[in-house]
Amino acid sequence: MKQKLMALLVLTTIITTPLLAQTTPASGLTKIGYTNVDYVISKLPESKVMQNQLEVTKAQLDKALGETYKEAQEKYEAYQKNGANMTDVIRADKEKELQNLQTRIQEMQTNAQTSLQTKQQQLLEPILTKVNNAIQEVGKESGFLYILNMDAGAGTTPIILFAASEENNATPLIFKKLGVDPDKVEAAAPAATPAKPATTPATTTPKKK
Repeated sequence: MKQKLMALLVLTTIITTPLLAQTTPASGLTKIGYTNVDYVISKLPESKVMQNQLEVTKAQLDKALGETYKEAQEKYEAYQKNGANMTDVIRADKEKELQNLQTRIQEMQTNAQTSLQTKQQQLLEPILTKVNNAIQEVGKESGFLYILNMDAGAGTTPIILFAASEENNATPLIFKKLGVDPDKVEAAAPAATPAKPATTPATTTPKKK
């Protein structure tokens, strides 16, 4: 699991929420802050816990799929070896069994991906809520009208393309609000889009003779 998990979810609606309660300062200047939500999340201890739980779940799903795949392979090899000597009734029964196993493997693959995606969303939701709450509090306390997310996700153009200084970088304030020292906390390895479990068996369903 090597790609960023956070790119799977739409963070923009949460992270770039304008602090509408703020008003433009009397001077007429608008104070806009920025941060990198993926970076903040990667430094939270909860992210490492989340990643570990996802890896355990994926390993369990892969194990179940692998066992079914092995069963299908063994039965297919047995069919290839003995098929010519089978009666029509037995051959038809074996072919139906192989077809059912192949369908079962495909369903298991789909269900495994759905299960991983659901679990990661469940695990990520409280982390996003925690980070979003910190952003809201920092925004209000520091007088930002907006806090924008520098990273809009994979395949998108960052919202912040240029920053003249670090003055409006809200990230240190967000870490402080979260009680996290990014230099001391081990960064969680980037979590991935749920990897596809074992592939469909490299067998073809025997054609009925």
